[in-house]
Amino acid sequence: MALLIQYTLIFSAVLILVALGGMFSERSGIINLGLEGIMVFGAMAGAMVMVLLPSDASKFTIVSLTIIAAALAGMASSLLIAVACIHFNADQTLIGTALNMLATASATVIVKAFNTARSNGSDFSAKLDYVRGHDAFMFSIGPLQLSWFVVVAAILLIVAIVMFYKTKFALRLRACGEHPQAAESVGISVYAMRYSGVIISGFLAGIGGIIYIAAANSTWHFDYGVAGAGFLSLAVMIFGQWKPERIAWSAVLFAVFRSLSNVYMGIGFLQALPISGTVYNIMPYVISLLVLAFTSKNSRAPKAEGIPYDKGQR
Repeated sequence: MALLIQYTLIFSAVLILVALGGMFSERSGIINLGLEGIMVFGAMAGAMVMVLLPSDASKFTIVSLTIIAAALAGMASSLLIAVACIHFNADQTLIGTALNMLATASATVIVKAFNTARSNGSDFSAKLDYVRGHDAFMFSIGPLQLSWFVVVAAILLIVAIVMFYKTKFALRLRACGEHPQAAESVGISVYAMRYSGVIISGFLAGIGGIIYIAAANSTWHFDYGVAGAGFLSLAVMIFGQWKPERIAWSAVLFAVFRSLSNVYMGIGFLQALPISGTVYNIMPYVISLLVLAFTSKNSRAPKAEGIPYDKGQR
């Protein structure tokens, strides 16, 4: 049971951060389907930092620099979506899909080149080993072995809730996602707000990416991407009705089912059931389809999401 709690907390942290990123982007009016790709870029940057840091680096240095690198990589990659969708009015669905395809391919090539350079040509894999970096994030509370990533996610969730409900910035951001022409008429820069929303989504999704690959693993094959975690986060965001506190509870629900695929062999009654491990692997995605099928009709997305902003339109 302790293992189930550990994995649930880890996957909850990932889903909460990435879904919150999608929420901020869509609240500004930009659909960010590229969360999966942003996670890959953030994961790659964070993992490379863990590999490159010297052996005598302190735990604080490893933790802080890894998170900063992942966040910066996420923000930089999200700018591709922001520029294309805000300034060039590109189709937001196509741009997000293109970024997802670009991310996994780019990460595979970059990591292979990185490994080849470090090993003088003897290692041409898309795998990174960061055992020491992974260990720096771990701490124990009784029988539970937790990661500082979970603490970071909890802090960012609280910050997001306070920002969403208590700041003028969030009010302006939401106005741009509901009626951008009205927001512009009272002096709010729709372009600035939409850039802010997308960059915040990159910041959160980049950190979510490094949590996904590093909180429970010490090695990752980047040709696998992040195995659909970005799309699962979008389902969490929709089920959570684009509100941070609902997103948090939705993430926990989805994370429980996602965790079962990792720990069912250690839970007696589940191990005794005549159910293949493949069923547990696909369960979170089946649950997301069922949940969205029954709840999507009551969803209320921001009215202007996905619609390019035209100053001349009233």
